[in-house]
Amino acid sequence: MSSSTQNLIPQRHLGNTFGALFIGVIFAAILFGLSNIQAFVYFQSHKGTKVLFPKLAVVSLWIFDALHLFLIVHCVYYYLVVHYADISILTEMVWSFKLQIVIDVVIVYGVHLLYFHRICIFSKGRSRVLPIAVGVIIISGSGVGIALIWALYQCHMFSDLIKIEWAIFMSLGTIAFVDFVIASSLCYLLAISRTGFSNTDSMITMLMAYIINTGCLTSMCSLSVIITCAVMPYNFIFIGIDFLVAKLYVNSFLALLNARYFLEPATETDRSAEVHVRHNIYRPLAEVNVMASQDEET
Repeated sequence: MSSSTQNLIPQRHLGNTFGALFIGVIFAAILFGLSNIQAFVYFQSHKGTKVLFPKLAVVSLWIFDALHLFLIVHCVYYYLVVHYADISILTEMVWSFKLQIVIDVVIVYGVHLLYFHRICIFSKGRSRVLPIAVGVIIISGSGVGIALIWALYQCHMFSDLIKIEWAIFMSLGTIAFVDFVIASSLCYLLAISRTGFSNTDSMITMLMAYIINTGCLTSMCSLSVIITCAVMPYNFIFIGIDFLVAKLYVNSFLALLNARYFLEPATETDRSAEVHVRHNIYRPLAEVNVMASQDEET
């Protein structure tokens, strides 16, 4: 066994290696439970709608999220139960570890594309350049994710992860940059959708604050993986944090879909809504309808 492998998988102290993975799985399972609740809320609040694309997107995200959880649970179970105390196995990468990275990339860039879809809806009649620019950035970023997958499948031992740090840093840095671009674009489109009516403008302001907060949360998680990988490359703390990245993206998008359900003012009356529609003021809010209700089809 090489000295680098011995540094990466200590024979006595597994707390900051597979112990970190175990803790990461626990928090990932908690976030998966939260995404289940959000998916349930979404379908309960959209029983009567006939818009299929958002529902298919939610179902697809849930399936990939569940698959990701299964893979990381299998990974930890394989090392800590099936091959308990087998140091020679602990140094090798199991298939589920590599595949969960693939699912991670699919979820992250899938959510980016769903945000891009929202940007295309919001930008109708406002800007043609913005969605094109965001689309190019997202597609370019997906290439970095593919490079990470290719580099990962060249590795067979955990010690090989040190050799592909460049791919890890590039992919996570690109993800954080794309998050910033998407959040900035959505906030800009929401800002120019202000109507002058207090109820509508108040909801738009809350949505902007929410988008900024969720964008910062996912970006901070990605940056945390970069920092821990750079500072502590010989343990698995950065992998344990990386287990949470996909879960945070799924929850952030589902929460955005449910945002209007929770943020819609309870004091809004049917009469005020009719006034908004009659003066064509409700239309921007329909474009801001992050739950993809029937108003978005009209």
